[in-house]
Amino acid sequence: MSVFRVLALGDIVGKESTEKVCRALPAIKRDYRIDFTVANGENAAQGNGLDRRTAETLLGSGIDVLTSGNHIWQKRDIMEYIDEQPYVLRPANYPKGTPGKGAVLFQSGGRRILVMNVLGTVYLEPLSCPFAAVEEMLDAYRGGYDLSILDVHAEATSEKLALANYFDGKIDIIFGTHTHVQTADTRIFPKGTGYLTDLGMCGAVDSILGVSVDCIVTKFRTRMPVRFENPVGAVTELNGAVFQVDTQQKRVTAIELLRKTLG
Repeated sequence: MSVFRVLALGDIVGKESTEKVCRALPAIKRDYRIDFTVANGENAAQGNGLDRRTAETLLGSGIDVLTSGNHIWQKRDIMEYIDEQPYVLRPANYPKGTPGKGAVLFQSGGRRILVMNVLGTVYLEPLSCPFAAVEEMLDAYRGGYDLSILDVHAEATSEKLALANYFDGKIDIIFGTHTHVQTADTRIFPKGTGYLTDLGMCGAVDSILGVSVDCIVTKFRTRMPVRFENPVGAVTELNGAVFQVDTQQKRVTAIELLRKTLG
């Protein structure tokens, strides 16, 4: 069996978490014999969103492709940068003309990795159909890749599962992001697609989804807008998963959840 291992990291939240993930990543990749790494970076900058400096730091640390979601546009300089940097994705189902793109090919270990990103439409922005967006990407890259990965940045578990069932056997690895809570439902579908509803987050343990507790409690109690802040000096938890792919049979053979404390 020819094995290819993919490390997928959940939403990285805040500056300190970004720094800790970058420091921990080389050892994790070595210990798990990782061939390719993808992470969701839409909240990696201070507060939320993603900026040029943070994206370059993450890519320079050994993350091969950054996916994103509905918070990708929070930092002003991302608009120009995302057009320049092919390995930072935004959801593919934004309207045509939106900066950036929703898919990219990455060469790794002699293999061509297709990474795709879509945004769910249940309880989120009313974008175009994610099913249609994925089909368009698969058609556009047909015959040009060896392994395919899809990040479904979505609120509803049912929407993520629907996409996974529909694309079983057409996409090798499908995982969800956005909720910042790791799920325990790793699954290999009948036609070989490896799946996890949500990778979780790489963020402060003593927080509310990576944001300072006081900010979120105030928002719920007052119903007023608040400026999101990330905890300072907090213990960080890294969440994600390792997908093992048999490249000869072209199917996922094992999925291991990751949950590591970073001081």
